[in-house]
Amino acid sequence: MLFRPCIDIHNGQIKQIVGGSLLDAGDYAKENFVSDKDGGYYASLYKDAGLYGGHIILLNPADSEYYEADVTQAKSALMAYPGGLMVGGGINRDNAAAFLDAGASHVIVTSYVFKNGEINFTNLNRILNEIGREHLVLDLSCRKKGDDYYIVTDRWQNFTNVKITKEILDELSDCCDEYLIHAVDVEGKASGIESPLVKLLSNAQSCPITYAGGVGSYSDLQLLKELGHNKIDVTIGSALNLFGGSLEFKKVLEICRQ
Repeated sequence: MLFRPCIDIHNGQIKQIVGGSLLDAGDYAKENFVSDKDGGYYASLYKDAGLYGGHIILLNPADSEYYEADVTQAKSALMAYPGGLMVGGGINRDNAAAFLDAGASHVIVTSYVFKNGEINFTNLNRILNEIGREHLVLDLSCRKKGDDYYIVTDRWQNFTNVKITKEILDELSDCCDEYLIHAVDVEGKASGIESPLVKLLSNAQSCPITYAGGVGSYSDLQLLKELGHNKIDVTIGSALNLFGGSLEFKKVLEICRQ
């Protein structure tokens, strides 16, 4: 299990938020932590720790007054660690190559591909033709509805009709290099992982998967490692001491590397 670091950007600042609280209206989010450091600081920290494949997420929509400030923070991180980080948030065919040119190893895409509640294969093929499968990460972040998990879009505000299943994971794995999956209902709450989702992902792993959401203790991390058969990578935000939490960065790395 690899530790994949994160840099979440909202209103031009590095933050940790409660995932389900994010709203476009008023650029609102319930905040767990607001850093006085910039993206370059965290990127340098991750580079020095030898961590690869972390993700930068721009949490404001492209029409927000803060979006350009988000992009500036993202580019400061990419300059500090070229080739070591991925970028997501408002990515489409028109801007994907620019983020790769700025130093991103991959772009992370949700709403451009999962559109109007369905998989838009036209858009998926467009971005694949633009940047190639090897630079594309599909964000399958999801929320529970009934007994199943459904992909959510538009900064996790809207449900799609696309259910997380072994079949859909296998199908889409031919179109991307990795998956990033936030368990949105527990994201930012440090209240425990979504065990049923982790079990589902571990039984259907056809390309690398990074899981995020709910890790609040070292035992949560160990449980994720066990349920994921040491194959599912992890990112931790609010619970990490880098972002005001109680989990020590170095100890988390030790557990992941065991």
